[in-house]
Amino acid sequence: DAVFEEQADNAFVAIRPPGHHAEKATAMGFCLVNNIAIAARYAQENHGAERIAIVDWDVHHGNGTQDIFQDDPSVMFASTHQMPLYPGSGYENETGVGNIHNVPLRENDDSSIFRDAFRSRVLPAVENFSPDLILVSAGFDAHYRDPLGGLQLIADDFDWATGKLMEMAAKYCDNRLVSLLEGGYDLKGLSESCAAHVNRLMRG
Repeated sequence: DAVFEEQADNAFVAIRPPGHHAEKATAMGFCLVNNIAIAARYAQENHGAERIAIVDWDVHHGNGTQDIFQDDPSVMFASTHQMPLYPGSGYENETGVGNIHNVPLRENDDSSIFRDAFRSRVLPAVENFSPDLILVSAGFDAHYRDPLGGLQLIADDFDWATGKLMEMAAKYCDNRLVSLLEGGYDLKGLSESCAAHVNRLMRG
């Protein structure tokens, strides 16, 4: 509400449990309900958002978010994630109605590979969609310390990716960007990554 009412440009929601694995009719993967899907529908129904971009950089594919929106052209979903890895979805040929953009990464992929993929695949998808609102499934289990993934990202990568999405938000949706916490299971990696993300949001 605060973002649409111009009380804030952006927001970070430190929510538990995470939500991006929860499908239309099924809870799974630590996720009971799909928090970001609820946020998207709330923005559409209460604030008139017509085009919402959801970007998910959790190490695991957001199968639930994809399941909910894959037939809905008003919501775009772009995901970087490790493959193969739970939940086993997120192939590039899973495109919905042209609104799904999956960018699988391999185990041990590092900052440079992630940034290249984000720059060449995710950002153009957001730009082509011209959203009214950007939502971020901000999982930090792609950090190299995390025990549930095998990517080699560092906290600065989340600062960088946040900044790039903020540039998109400034260009297309009056700075409106809201991120929701997803995975992250190493306390040091999680705290460093959250701090990098939130500090970048606060710097504007």
